Amino acid sequence: MPPTHEPAIRHVSSVSRAVAVLEALAQSSGDLGTNELARRTGINPSSTSRLLATLARAGLVSQVTESGRYRLGLRLVQLGNAALARVDLRELARPHLRALVGSTGETATLSVPGEHQAITVDFVQSSSSVLSVARLGRPSVTHATAVGKVFLAHGGRLPDEPLARCTEYTIADRDALAAEVARTRERGWGQAIGEREVDVNALAAPVHGGGGELVAILGLQGPSGRFGRRAMRAAVDELLERGGEISSSVGGSRAAVETAAPAVGSPRT
Repeated sequence: MPPTHEPAIRHVSSVSRAVAVLEALAQSSGDLGTNELARRTGINPSSTSRLLATLARAGLVSQVTESGRYRLGLRLVQLGNAALARVDLRELARPHLRALVGSTGETATLSVPGEHQAITVDFVQSSSSVLSVARLGRPSVTHATAVGKVFLAHGGRLPDEPLARCTEYTIADRDALAAEVARTRERGWGQAIGEREVDVNALAAPVHGGGGELVAILGLQGPSGRFGRRAMRAAVDELLERGGEISSSVGGSRAAVETAAPAVGSPRT
C-alpha cells in the first residue's frame, strides 16, 4: 500500500493579495490611491480596485471622500483589540524574563499597575546561591523601588500619608522623589539603590500598550554586592530592549533603547 501524505497547505491567492494591500497601507505615511497601491504591491490596478472595494465593505479600509484615496479602516482596531484581549501577558513576557536571568544572573520580575502601586504577577528566580527573592502578589513600595518609580513616572499616584523610610537610602521627601520620578520618565527606566532593602538593588522598565498606556513593568533585582553600579549599567540596554519587545507583542510601540548605557548607581555601590 503506497504511503499516504498530508495534503499540502494551499494558500488562497486573493487573500494573500488583500493582505498585501493592507500591509502597504499600514507602511505608508499617508493615504494611497488605487494605482499607487497597485505599484507597491505588484497587483494589477483592476484587481487592486476590486480588492479595495471588498475590504471597504468589510470596514478594513476606508475611502477618503475628498481625494478618493484609501487608508486603513477602524474595523482593524476592533479586530486588534479583540486579539489583544486574548493575549496572556505573563505568557508573552516569560521568555524575556528567562533571557534576562540568563544574561544577568539576577532575578527578573513582571508587575502590573494597580490603583496605588504595582503588583508582582510573575518572576523568574536567579539560580545563584545568593539572590534577591521575589514573591507573587507582592506590592511595590511605590517610592522605594525601581518598579514603583516607573509606576509613578507613567501616571501612578502616591498615597497621601507621609513617605516611610525603609532604609537610610529611601527617598522620603516628596520634592526629591518628584525629581527622581522625572528623571525616570525622561530616561525611560527606573532604579533603586538599597532603598527598600539596604542590600538589594533594582532596575525597571515600562511595557506600553497600544494607546501608550502603562500595562506592565519589567524588573531586574539582585544583591548589592553583585548587582552594583557596573552590573546595573551593563543590564540597562537589555532590560529596555526586552521591555520594548513585550510592548510590541501587546500592540504598543517599542521603547527607545539607549545606544550607550547611561550612568547607573551611586558611590556607595
